This record gives sequence, C-alpha cells and structure tokens, in this order.
Amino acid sequence: MTAVVRSLVGRRARLRWVHLILGGALAMPYVLVGSLVVGPVAGDDDVFGSLPLQLGSFALGLPLAAVTSLFPPTRPLESGVVRWLCGVEGDRLAYGPARTKGEKGRTAAWFALHLGAGGIVAGMSLAVPPFAVALILLPFVPALRDRMELPRLLDHAWAFALTPAAGAALLVALAGCAAGCGALLARWAPALLGPSPEDRIAAAEARAAALAVRNRLARELHDSVGHALSAVGLQASAARRVLDTDPGFVREALAAIEDTTRRTVGELDAVLGLLRDGDAPGTAPAPTLAADLDGLLRRTRAGGARVAATVAADPAALPPPVSREAYRIVQEGLSNALRHAGERVTVTLRIDVVDGHLRITVENPPGEARAPRPGGGHGLRGIADRARLLGGAAEAGAADGVWRLHVRLPLKGPA
Repeated sequence: MTAVVRSLVGRRARLRWVHLILGGALAMPYVLVGSLVVGPVAGDDDVFGSLPLQLGSFALGLPLAAVTSLFPPTRPLESGVVRWLCGVEGDRLAYGPARTKGEKGRTAAWFALHLGAGGIVAGMSLAVPPFAVALILLPFVPALRDRMELPRLLDHAWAFALTPAAGAALLVALAGCAAGCGALLARWAPALLGPSPEDRIAAAEARAAALAVRNRLARELHDSVGHALSAVGLQASAARRVLDTDPGFVREALAAIEDTTRRTVGELDAVLGLLRDGDAPGTAPAPTLAADLDGLLRRTRAGGARVAATVAADPAALPPPVSREAYRIVQEGLSNALRHAGERVTVTLRIDVVDGHLRITVENPPGEARAPRPGGGHGLRGIADRARLLGGAAEAGAADGVWRLHVRLPLKGPA
C-alpha cells in the first residue's frame, strides 16, 4: 500500500507532475495562436466557451510547437528539465543542440509530446480538484446543491451518500493519470532526447583519449620519479657506508644525488604542466637516448652500481619518439634491476640496431625472492605499454641463469 501511495504522490511523482504542468503552461501560447484560426473558421468568437473548439485549438497548436522546437536551445533546455524533474540519468540525455535531421525530428516529437500530455494533465489539474471537493462536501453543505446543476440521479438519498467516494475517486484518478503520464515521459525521454550513435562514439573517443593521456602521464611520473628515488636511495646508502673512509666517493655520490633530484624536478614540472595546461611551454624537454644516456649511466654508477653498457647504435640517428621512449625504457630497466637484484651485482645493458629495430637488453643475476610491493608491478607494464605504442614488443623473465629484459622498437612505421 505504501508503494502505491508513493508512486502516486511521492516526491518523484510530484516533480513529474510539475514537469507536466510546465508543459501545459508552455502549450498555452500555441493554443491561443490556434484559437485565432479555429474561431474564424468555426464562426464562433467564444472559442474557450466550447470544449470542441478548445480541443481544435489545442490540436492546431501542437504542430506549431513542434516547428518552434527546431531552435537550437530547445533540446538542451528540455534535457536539463527532464534530468531535474523526471529523474532521468544525465548520461542518457544529450545536452547539445540537435544537428542532424534525425535529432531534430526526435526533439520535435518530444516537445509536442511534452506539451500535449502537459496540456491535458494541466487542464485536468485545474478542473478536477474543485469538482472533486464539491462532490465530497455535497452531502454536508446544502447550499452547494442550490448552486450546482445536479443530475436527477442525485434526487435519491443513497446517491448523496456516494458523492464523497466519487470525489475521492476523481482525485485518485487524477493523481494516477499524472503519475502514469510522467512515468511514460521519463521512459521515452532517453529515446527522444538521448545522444545519437555519433554522439556516443564521440563521447567514447573523448573518454579513451583522456584515459590515454592519464596513462601516459602516469608512466612518465612512475618512470622519472620512481627511478630518481631508487637511484638516490642507492647513492645515499653507498655514501653512508664509506662516509669515514672515502670522502671523495661521498662527494661524488652527493653530487649525483643533487643532479638526479634537479633533473627529476624539471621532469616533474613538465608533467604537471601537461596536467594543468594541456602542454608545458617553457618546461624542461623530455629526456632522450641521444642527449641523456651518458648522464643516466653516470648517475646510476655514482651510487656504487656496476653497469656494463654496450651501445652499438648511434642514438643521434634515432627518430625522436623512439629516442624518448627508449630512454624511459632503459631508465626503468636499470631501476628495476638495481631495485630487485641489489647494488653489488653487475647489470649488463646492450643497445643495438638489427633488421630496422632498436634492441634494448638489460640483464642481471636474479635477486632474492621478495614479497611484491603494494601497488607495485607498474614498471614492466609501463615498458610493455611504451613498446606497444611504438609497434614494438617487450619480454621479461629469467633465462639461462639471468633475469633478462628484451625490448624491440621499430625505427619506421607506427612510431
């Protein structure tokens, strides 16, 4: 019983009722225009004194309403009102102007439907409640009997006893009619005011592009900041162990820490600039294999790590996208090797070009098994993503007693 009452006069039903009454109010100017045509044609100046003429004016006004709905603001305004009053989810509605013929036709159909149903419900809301209240009070207020033209049926006493029930039934019927019309409009709104397939495709593409940008920025932050923290930790640990015995090494390690943090701050500013403005004019350029590989190796070795690097390719001849992504791959590969294998092992790095592909190989002895870090595992995934975006491939795993990371990047094609 409670659910029935809520469906008739609950908050959602009341808001939808208001939506219908607004439609009736919007229909009034069109009905007046229609009456200017119907009155002369019917030869009757008192159009609103005749129910058939009123209905004729109403029927003539709805096509006029459909035509005016072609103005661009109609669909955004109707969508906003439907979301607010009818309880339709916002992502099921379109908030831009109707552009194609199909969208305009659906908007016109919706506007005519809204005004048509709203006009009927609004008219009933004006006429039914006073009549229903009069029926309810009729047995108790004799003066009403003299003011109302009553049918002969009410000459019987038993008929007067039923008028309160009839009045209450009229009010319930009005509420049911309003609730039903509101529910139907809420159900049809997504079909008539919803986004077209083209709009949905455009929205999906925009979400995919935004997600791609977020993933790219996440990779940049992980690779630059994560590597810097790992390198600084190793350098500081090595400097602490020889603090009293090798001041020269300590000075070199501190200089490497300073250089690493300075470069990382510049890279972080560039990424934050992308987040703020969509680009980062004036910030540090992205590091590349051609310009920054030597510095990366120097800073890594400054912490006591042993890195045997063989570069059998000319980094300056690499395409810029390949050079940028290759630097990040080498950076993350060295960082992973030092983080998991330890600082006293030798990490082997080889870079060469074979069959039109840049090959990057990082090898180190397997480290001790350790529990995965919470939220870890992004480094190898980021390397694979970078390689895939360039049309290449990445493999990582234990083989022949060493842990090997092998990446192939095409020098032409998707890059």
